[in-house]
Amino acid sequence: MKLTLIGNGIMAQSLAIGLVKEHEVEMIGRELNKLKLIQEKIPELQIKELSDKEDINGKNIIFCVKPYALESVSIRLTGTANVLISILAGTKLDYLKKQISAKHYTRTMPNIAASVQNSMTTATGDIEAKDLTLEAFGAIGEAIWVNNENQLDIASAITGSGPAFLALVAESIADGAVKVGLERHLAQHLVQGLFSGTASLLRHSHSAIIKDSVMSPGGTTAAGYAKLEEGRVRDAFIKAIEGSFNKSKNIAEK
Repeated sequence: MKLTLIGNGIMAQSLAIGLVKEHEVEMIGRELNKLKLIQEKIPELQIKELSDKEDINGKNIIFCVKPYALESVSIRLTGTANVLISILAGTKLDYLKKQISAKHYTRTMPNIAASVQNSMTTATGDIEAKDLTLEAFGAIGEAIWVNNENQLDIASAITGSGPAFLALVAESIADGAVKVGLERHLAQHLVQGLFSGTASLLRHSHSAIIKDSVMSPGGTTAAGYAKLEEGRVRDAFIKAIEGSFNKSKNIAEK
């Protein structure tokens, strides 16, 4: 399958790294020099500078520009794409349809783990483009279809913003180990193993069961967990998801 990425930012590059392993991929961007540097890193990638009248007729487009750049890029696109797949946060399908002509439209939210083929991507939109969208994003990890755009925006707070939240947790745990005397490189290595192992457990067991199986009465885990509750960590994470979701809605309203 041939896919055309419009945009050459970090997420577009992450997608390209994964997608070229299974698909023919073209990247179109506004800066040719930057595109050439990207191609040096991803030799299989085809590159093209965005023209004033860029023909997208019949193409399978993955639209990867920033939301604020949608209008300035879309005005330069001519023809009707086969499928338009958008990764723009908070940008509704109805608005995309007003800006870019395509037979079918879907919205997706991959994450930065696309670069290591381990993205958790959510998608929704025209059912006619469901299989193509899931196949494309299945090349960079796992892709699931949700029922509507509201669910996608909620899921985006997890899959899109979540890596930043978990990175903060990882950094904090390592900092705690360093504070009480462990060398930094050892702390970071242990945290990497911790996240990898816990991810495997979560595929087979509910998070509450994992927690209860580790937390012995009056033990070390219970003591540490109590400190997390003092810091209202659970409440902070709930509010973080809510905050990301509300921001996504605000972008859509603007």
